[in-house]
Amino acid sequence: MSVARTNPLLGPLLPHLPWRRFNFRAICSGRLDFLSDSEPSEPSSVTRGTKVLETFREEFEIANKLISFETGKIARFANGAVVMAMDETKVLSTVASAKGDAVRDFLPLTVDYQEKQYAQGVIPNTFMRREGAPKERELLCGRLIDRPIRPLFPAGFYHEVQVMASVLSSDGKQDPDVIAANATSTALMLSDIPWGGPIGVIRIGRICGQFIINPSMDELSLGDLNLVYACTKDKTLMIDVQAREISEKDLAAGLRLAHSEAVKYLEPQIRFAAKAGKQKKEYKLSMISERAIENIRNLAEAPIEAVFTDPTYGKFERGAALDKITQDVRIALEDECDEETLKVLSKAVDTVRKQVVRRRIIKEGFRVDGRHLDEVRPIFCEAGNLPALHGSSLFSRGETQVLCTVTLGAPGDAQRLESLVGPSTKRFMLHYSFPPFSINEVGKRVGLNRREVGHGTLAEKALLAVLPPEDDFPYTVRVNSEVMASDGSTSMASVCGGSMALMDAGIPVREHAAGVSMGLVSDIDPITGEIKDYRILTDILGLEDHLGDMDFKIAGTRKGITAIQLDIKPAGIPLDIICECLEPAFRGRLHILDYMEQEINAPRSQDDKNSPRLATLKYSNDSIRRLIGPLGALKRKIEDETGARISVGDGMITIVAKNQSVMEKVQEKIDFIVGREIEIGGIYKGIVTSVKEYGAFVEFNGGQQGLLHISELSYESVSKVSDVVSVGQQLSLKCIGQDVRGNIKLSLKATSPQSGTEANNVTDGYSPSVTPPSHLWVPVDDLSNGEAKESVSLEEQPVGKCQSNDGAPWASSNPSFLIRSAAECDEEEKSSGPDQDSAHIPSSFSTGELNHKSKTLPLKIEKKEVGEAGVSAKNLKLGSMLTAKVYQIRARGLVLELGGGIKGMFRFENNGKRDFKVGDELKVVCSSFTSKGVPCAGWPSPRHAHFCIPVDLRGHVGLQSSWRPQLGLPLVWFSCCFTRPCWGDSDSACAETMLI
Repeated sequence: MSVARTNPLLGPLLPHLPWRRFNFRAICSGRLDFLSDSEPSEPSSVTRGTKVLETFREEFEIANKLISFETGKIARFANGAVVMAMDETKVLSTVASAKGDAVRDFLPLTVDYQEKQYAQGVIPNTFMRREGAPKERELLCGRLIDRPIRPLFPAGFYHEVQVMASVLSSDGKQDPDVIAANATSTALMLSDIPWGGPIGVIRIGRICGQFIINPSMDELSLGDLNLVYACTKDKTLMIDVQAREISEKDLAAGLRLAHSEAVKYLEPQIRFAAKAGKQKKEYKLSMISERAIENIRNLAEAPIEAVFTDPTYGKFERGAALDKITQDVRIALEDECDEETLKVLSKAVDTVRKQVVRRRIIKEGFRVDGRHLDEVRPIFCEAGNLPALHGSSLFSRGETQVLCTVTLGAPGDAQRLESLVGPSTKRFMLHYSFPPFSINEVGKRVGLNRREVGHGTLAEKALLAVLPPEDDFPYTVRVNSEVMASDGSTSMASVCGGSMALMDAGIPVREHAAGVSMGLVSDIDPITGEIKDYRILTDILGLEDHLGDMDFKIAGTRKGITAIQLDIKPAGIPLDIICECLEPAFRGRLHILDYMEQEINAPRSQDDKNSPRLATLKYSNDSIRRLIGPLGALKRKIEDETGARISVGDGMITIVAKNQSVMEKVQEKIDFIVGREIEIGGIYKGIVTSVKEYGAFVEFNGGQQGLLHISELSYESVSKVSDVVSVGQQLSLKCIGQDVRGNIKLSLKATSPQSGTEANNVTDGYSPSVTPPSHLWVPVDDLSNGEAKESVSLEEQPVGKCQSNDGAPWASSNPSFLIRSAAECDEEEKSSGPDQDSAHIPSSFSTGELNHKSKTLPLKIEKKEVGEAGVSAKNLKLGSMLTAKVYQIRARGLVLELGGGIKGMFRFENNGKRDFKVGDELKVVCSSFTSKGVPCAGWPSPRHAHFCIPVDLRGHVGLQSSWRPQLGLPLVWFSCCFTRPCWGDSDSACAETMLI
């Protein structure tokens, strides 16, 4: 391929470029290269043989994944720099060491891990559009790199070292943390810094019982194990585990597999260092001379041993005694003018302490506080000690004490994560705090602390396995672990206290989780570095952590392990010893769980007033937009006024309130703005928007309109609507029905019990009126053909179909009135004599014969006019003619007021008159009675009509299509159909009776 085709801009310039003059050899694929010594060239000021951008590369394969190391191309000024790639994920790791002599007694190693958004092609969503302070994940990944490399620096190397790992690109499939750890090991191998590596770091997953090497993020989410393991050729350096109750046996098998796979990283690093590594530089080591150690041992060993063999000492009493010994030794050295030993006094005294403690544990089997090796400190625990909170607990083990609290929030309160891999949110958080007063020190609180983040994440992993699934428990959960006193294993105490607080909050965790910290004291051969003897310690003290070899934190349930973190001090521990620690850790965990279950063994119920409440409501997206308001202002206003949290999703609103009263307030506000599905019988709050002569219009349920008729204002007679309600007044109303056109009918009186004053409006000797009862629409299948037809015709009426909360078809009119008492009707039936048929029509009326099969009632009508003032249920007879007033005009008929509180309904004929007005007077006649004395009326003129009277005789409900005398008089709906002239021309009529 020609240069002109590859680089069109360079084509015309090729003949004129002095390639040889500048020592350029050729242009190949658009890249400049330099001449070597073997190629002749013209004299030049550039030194011949200079190598620019000399790169080295090493490729190898593990678990069918191609892995590569590369150095020399970028970050060439660092002591060591390596780019490690796995698939499309690349991480750059650099190491640098400070110049000059170190004047300190510790290794100032700093590990910084950084994920920048450019690695996945995203601009940060911050105001400055750049990354800020390290995130929690970056701190955790930095600790993951720090823990295995720190023990391999030589003793006495106290020069400042900084490791910086940066993710260059990420495909989202592989977690870059393990890649960064292996890249750091390789960079240290290439550098001139003394270091005892290399190390191999690998991740192991498990799906359906099968272990997976270097699993992807998707595979990790499906599995029950996330194991990160670091080791040298024959020793373990670091373990980090998150699991879902994996057994000790399965974990041991996973550790052994991880070791065999991790060592595969070692040989490529050694080959790569042989090709591209630097010569190790000579650094001055700050070692304590044997003479200084011997002087301190002679002066301090005996009193130190006396303090450590006295179990009555507490943490601070022991510390004060040891400090006094140090001061006594200082005075003695000053008297001897031993300046060399005085310079290393603190480090030398600590070395002697370590020797005394380790010797006593290995030889005698007793610890600093007098416990046996596998003995757990005394435990005290208490749940619900802060009843005003959602959940709380206090856990003490020995002198270590942790206060844990639980706060529940809405799904929208979940923590947003901006990592390159993994989920975007986290709904369970455990925040660990270690204040200075917990160790009797003075200090100031700063930002995120690596130790606090690491301990909190470990406890979070341990508890995450016992939480219910998000579908069953959609709350966001935050656990705060506040260390009140520290003497070792505060992270494991956070697991125990957090588990109890979760149950106290009513969260349905499957079971308790607890944790214990294991220690190791070993006798190491100073020449070979091999362990000659060792002791495993259960539930270590802070001093045993400091003077021992490891801090092996293991958390889990009775069924298995949920989280592990191993930190060591020597240059590795054999894996067999690590696996041996699992069994005593299991016994210690069971011992702690027994105490926790005695205090609280099941999640508490959420019936108390302080228990949080969560509700999920479904709405249309248009309704949700109304709730949110412009720029979310309306939603924020509700949250500010109530203190609740509202999360909005696709067609869903989730509310989290601190208690039931707050939840009711929030739902009330949301219902008023958004509304909910109208339910017959539901109580709604609304505001009167307009007042008419016949009633008031009310806005409720998110802007819907309903009619509050004048008849539904009160059980008392209301002459003027404005006397009861006014525009802008807020009312609690009951939905009593809805007609076919969607018009909603509301009732004010239905929300309050009926007063007893209505009995004054009824004639002496009769029962008071009763409001029509519930759910009494007759199924069409239960009626005869004629009844079904009549029922359907009534439903077609716009107002008549509007059912009450209880479904009664007369909900829009005034309640019915009792015409006869049961006792009176029974007495009249008995006096009717044997001439009456089975219908038992009262003898006080002129009647014919009732045929039940045909439901036809031949009647002899008695023409008797009743004055308006004298109309009552008692003196209304067959043939009584009344003057009725039009009370209400409906779509297909009239509601007539007969007088005496009795109302009826007239249905228009197809070709009949319809131009009525409210208040028109009409002549009607009582045309028939039912079998129990209920009157029916009709037109006093030869025309076809329907006249219906809804009557509640005894208040009994649920009687359908039959007469049940053992329950009293039924609720009835009567329909009289006049098939031929019944006034003047004939004295007979047919009547259909529908029992509902």
